[in-house]
Amino acid sequence: MSDLQIGGLLIGGLVLLVLLGIHIGVALLAVGFFGVWLVRDNVDMAMRLLYMAAYNGVADYIFATIPLFVLMGLLVSISNVGKDTFTVAEVLLRKVRGGLGVATVAANTVFAAVTGVSIASAAVFTRVAVPEMVTHGYRTTFATGTVAGSSVLGMMIPPSLLMIIYGVLAEQSIGTLFIAGVLPGFLLAVVFAVMIMLMARFAPGSVFDLQRGAELARAQRIEITLTRLQMASKLVPIAALVALVLGGLYSGFFTPTEAGGVGAAGALVIALLRRSLGKGNLWRVLHETGSVSCTILILLVAAAFYSRMLSVAGVPVAISELVRDAGLGPYAFLALYIAIVLLLGMILDSSSILLIMTPVAAPIAQAYGFNLIHFGVITVLAVEIGLLTPPFGISVFTVKSTLNDPKVSVESIFAGALPFVGAMLMVLLLVCAFPWLTLALT
Repeated sequence: MSDLQIGGLLIGGLVLLVLLGIHIGVALLAVGFFGVWLVRDNVDMAMRLLYMAAYNGVADYIFATIPLFVLMGLLVSISNVGKDTFTVAEVLLRKVRGGLGVATVAANTVFAAVTGVSIASAAVFTRVAVPEMVTHGYRTTFATGTVAGSSVLGMMIPPSLLMIIYGVLAEQSIGTLFIAGVLPGFLLAVVFAVMIMLMARFAPGSVFDLQRGAELARAQRIEITLTRLQMASKLVPIAALVALVLGGLYSGFFTPTEAGGVGAAGALVIALLRRSLGKGNLWRVLHETGSVSCTILILLVAAAFYSRMLSVAGVPVAISELVRDAGLGPYAFLALYIAIVLLLGMILDSSSILLIMTPVAAPIAQAYGFNLIHFGVITVLAVEIGLLTPPFGISVFTVKSTLNDPKVSVESIFAGALPFVGAMLMVLLLVCAFPWLTLALT
């Protein structure tokens, strides 16, 4: 059996195990162990490689980034910072047609700069933005779709857990990846905002519930008013945290791990000042931080072992030679890769796609001359589209479960998020065509 046949068998086996409901970490470890045993006919070698992957995963300093940024995001989430940010954006954009939709995107953009988790953004703004938009005459489908769609900014605008995972798997600088995600992240936010304003202007029926004209007119008279001082007081905490973390990171004053520690400390101060840690909240935050971090770290150890198995089997080299022999140029390979990632996004979660695809695709992309930082941003953006596509669409299901309204179907949320999928595909094409969008600041 050739290296390519073995590689196809192992990768296919991994996808099959995941689709059968086996936890991705268990599947990676099982396929990795069986793969080394099959290729080398040596159980001791499989055990040694597993030991090395586990030790390197625990010993690597950069892995401390994960629990620190998770802790920071959870502390910010319970401190009502997201609600305050949305309130200010709502006041500032009330005269813009479709302003509450734009306010949701704007608030999500700011919130993304301190959380790094799309699911957290979706949960927070489902509670905050959806009721407000519905009260002001927006269609529920549009409101929920906007929250789900704009939540993807949590993984694009740094800090981003997906970028950390990609950086570890592809052995690239996480700090550089964070910087590379700034322009594409804000470009995505701008495209979302412009799209919402165009929809409100030229297709108002897709944004507003036109049959509730009287209720809309009445709701428009109920406006939140804030003085400049009140707006400033609501924005100061998150603005200070963003300036502290990202300013220190981009200036080179902090490493990514140090930035995570400083950010977590700053978020803790905000939570204490707002008295948000009572009633068991502190324990829940610590418990969830440990649970999320351990899950991710186990996945990364399993993926490292899986990557070593692929290298031992010669799979990346064999696939690279197959692609070159097929006559595919660099951008034909990129188009094929993106198509595979988008298809996987319909059936797998974001982390699983990265764990399966990065060890295989990154060496091939490098052989084709792609900058792996640029390739990483493309990968994260393509993977994020999967958060909004059926039948998996984890952001959509997060909105559905958080809203807990039997009148709102999952299908309607998918329909509301569909324009955002189109906008993300457009930005993905721009990022592929113009590498300077990711590399200009690095």
